[in-house]
Amino acid sequence: MIIEANGILMGYDLTGNPDGPVITLSHSLATTREMWWPQLGTLEDNYRILRYDTRGHGETEAPDTPYDIPLLANDVAALLRALDIEQTHFVGLSMGGMIGQHFAATHPQLVNSITLCATACQMPPEATPAWNERIEIANTQGMDGLVNSTVERWFTKTYIESDARSLTRVRGMIRQTPPHGFANCGEAIKVLAQLNILKEIRCPTLLLVGEEDPSTPPAASQLIKENIIGAEMKIIKHASHLLNVEQPKAFNKELVQFLAAQ
Repeated sequence: MIIEANGILMGYDLTGNPDGPVITLSHSLATTREMWWPQLGTLEDNYRILRYDTRGHGETEAPDTPYDIPLLANDVAALLRALDIEQTHFVGLSMGGMIGQHFAATHPQLVNSITLCATACQMPPEATPAWNERIEIANTQGMDGLVNSTVERWFTKTYIESDARSLTRVRGMIRQTPPHGFANCGEAIKVLAQLNILKEIRCPTLLLVGEEDPSTPPAASQLIKENIIGAEMKIIKHASHLLNVEQPKAFNKELVQFLAAQ
């Protein structure tokens, strides 16, 4: 479905138990709300599930203007207001986790809990050349030039060799991402620096990270955990960056246990 929020048209799905607590799912860079398919069967019986496409992705508009994480967090708040949702549990992976940190710190009245998956609160300067290269490829070659290298970062070698069906689905999402949407979100991630706002987060917080994630390793989640009061952290074994896809049973178990405790 499509709705106007924060001055743009946003694509979303609202499914599951209409009487259950709301969970908002926020996807990674270069995917769409479809990224959460392995979680739906587990969550929809007891929760109302809001999946949305981040600005620059999927069915959400991709204005060719500068993006930053505060803007993307404000998109979430505006979407909730447009849908008359007063509070939500927020689950974000990678870029979605970056959005979740800012969203929880600046819109506490909207947040029941946050689950931050395979994410970071700051981007080290040594990562800048890699981000510049990816953005340049997207702008000059299109997303096809990023598919293989992205999949290799997102999944373990064992998984890449064993699950062609899921990887085809993920590759399709990467290819369909508007290059300028990827580039604009990439510019926002490249300068990520929000360690200082973590102390403002007061809601229950869970961190989930893949044991073998080269992009946002467990140390990045540990830094977040140390700066959010009461945060919990779980490491998912045999998983890289898209741990919700690679190890859905372990991911779903930890997520459901955390949500049930709230």
